[in-house]
Amino acid sequence: MSQTYESTIDYLYSQLPQYQKIGGKAYKASLDNIIQLCAILDNPQNKFKSVHIAGTNGKGSSSSLLASVFTASGYKVGLFTSPHLIDYRERISINGNPIEKEYIIEFVKKYKAAVKDIAPSFFEWTTALGFSYFASQEVDIAIIETGLGGRLDSSNIITPLVSAITTIGLDHTQYLGNTFTSIAYEKGGIIKPTIPVIIGYGIKGEAKTELLRIANERNSKLTIAKRINKHYNCGLLGDIQQYNIATVLSILEELKSLFTNINDVNIRKGLKEVTQNTLLRGRWEVLSVEPKVIADIAHNVQAVEAVVMQLESESYQKLHVVWGMVEDKDIANVVELLPSNATYYLCEPTINRAMKLEKLASFFEGKNVILVNSCEEAYNKAKENTTAKDLLLVSGSNFVVSEVVEYLGV
Repeated sequence: MSQTYESTIDYLYSQLPQYQKIGGKAYKASLDNIIQLCAILDNPQNKFKSVHIAGTNGKGSSSSLLASVFTASGYKVGLFTSPHLIDYRERISINGNPIEKEYIIEFVKKYKAAVKDIAPSFFEWTTALGFSYFASQEVDIAIIETGLGGRLDSSNIITPLVSAITTIGLDHTQYLGNTFTSIAYEKGGIIKPTIPVIIGYGIKGEAKTELLRIANERNSKLTIAKRINKHYNCGLLGDIQQYNIATVLSILEELKSLFTNINDVNIRKGLKEVTQNTLLRGRWEVLSVEPKVIADIAHNVQAVEAVVMQLESESYQKLHVVWGMVEDKDIANVVELLPSNATYYLCEPTINRAMKLEKLASFFEGKNVILVNSCEEAYNKAKENTTAKDLLLVSGSNFVVSEVVEYLGV
């Protein structure tokens, strides 16, 4: 039977563990597999210039903003991000165009035997595919977002021009540790000897101390992103983007001598046109105007704090929230942050890690909740109860946003 894109993607999903679907069973605390796999591919990661970006929150937005600025400046730009929202190909793109289906099909066909011998994870396979694609397309630069952590993330075999760490928060604590120091140690693992590193200005206390220690130990110049003094019109909505823009501007400052097309005009153009130049979605994304429907993939304390703060700047009569989560999150502290004067339509995304409705509802004591089986049903129920002057928020998990966006076809 001839291989199709659908059968190839089915193979990747069914044959190889995927962290997003099954959680810790797919997490491999070693770079051995990706090193072996890329050696078979003739080490494509060494054949293009790159920027490496880690962080608890903001790394996806920052990666896309940076890629967009390079695109607006006339460069051929690879962008590697995760997870995807709708289509696997969103993870690997060049100037906003997803990797071709044919490339994925041929890549899997060619290296299937090697994958079987090495038994890499879903993310290791995807990382190798991305590196191979960027090398073959001879990109001017590739912006590489880490998947989970940094030190042992599959992407950490690159030697970038500059590394960046956007934020440090308590997420994925079962893998990265449950203190700011331990998480900073894991994220700081992307800091390479003598390679400059930028850190977000919101990183404070013990996390900042740990990153400074690592940078000093590796003789790497560490720069704390400067707060923005002038306004930039950003294609990504939400005040939190000002943090990400600050980090991006500091990265660009570090690289401007190598990429001479970068100037204030192209920076402004890139920040404004980020949604056209990349495939990024689900960051305070307005899905409809009347009633106003907003989707945001916030799923941990730090991200939900930003969402709650953003809600304060919105004008509405009633707030309706479609909400679902996965098991390995700090649910109690997240839910505690959520507004009490809202109606919550709790649902389960269709993945193994989804938190069961009854368990999720137990954290919402004192809040107005409606239990609905699927994300689609939850959205429909919320929409029925939403007037033109109300606000409907879809959030709590990338998977909830993904299922609603796919259902709506927007």
